[in-house]
Amino acid sequence: MQENSRLHSRLRNCLQTILDLEPDLERIQFVRPLLAELEMLKNIYSRLETILLQENDVKRIEDATEHFLAEMKAPMKEGLPRMTKQRLLQ
Repeated sequence: MQENSRLHSRLRNCLQTILDLEPDLERIQFVRPLLAELEMLKNIYSRLETILLQENDVKRIEDATEHFLAEMKAPMKEGLPRMTKQRLLQ
């Protein structure tokens, strides 16, 4: 039972990390293609405790999350300075 709780915690961390990016993704107008996927992640997050997990599944999701964050680094870097300039001009 403790192992399952640990797996849920690791998965919750991955999902929350991605969901926390939603406002930044909206700012750089990158969220439109991801809207359905973000809603699916929110749904999974809300019922996470009911999902039976295995180590290899969680590891695969952790790897995918790491890859997603790496892919988002450049667009977010490019989008955020422009937002700062816009805020200063207002």
